[in-house]
Amino acid sequence: MKKLCGIDEAGRGPLAGPMVLAGVILNSPIDGLNDSKKLTQNKREKLFKIIIQNSLYHIVFISNEYIDKYGLSKSIQYGLNEIMQHLDTDEYLFDGNTTFGIKNLKSQIKADQSVAEVSAASILAKVSRDDYMVKIASKFPNYNFEKHKGYGTKTHIEAIKKYGLSTLHRKSYKLKALESST
Repeated sequence: MKKLCGIDEAGRGPLAGPMVLAGVILNSPIDGLNDSKKLTQNKREKLFKIIIQNSLYHIVFISNEYIDKYGLSKSIQYGLNEIMQHLDTDEYLFDGNTTFGIKNLKSQIKADQSVAEVSAASILAKVSRDDYMVKIASKFPNYNFEKHKGYGTKTHIEAIKKYGLSTLHRKSYKLKALESST
């Protein structure tokens, strides 16, 4: 039987913070797996611990600076390659519609909802990223990262308007709400 490594990312779209990719090879089936966005925070955190104990996994953090310098596609390629170097298996499956030109990688839309290994990767990526944003929030008290995790909420955009961009913000991301109306 072929061993599968499921891969997913969290944090592609936020205005601040890293993007996180995770790869997972399950050692045994785990009940309750699903796309991390369809699970409560409490359920994700419980499953995170179970996944860590029952899998081979690798988690990659890609900084906002790296994303600004190389762009999202190159950043995702970097993360995918790192996972494939650390987790040796028969098959790799990435959630989405592209392989970003990486050989031996397959992609499938909504794999995080239908393939256990990709669901597990989705959970590891999201919980890891969310935990990071909560922990670092105290260094950036004006932005409330612990609440919105760097996503473009109304309160986050208002904080950017008031305090400017922090060192955690992705400066290459452009928002109409932040463009000056001169």
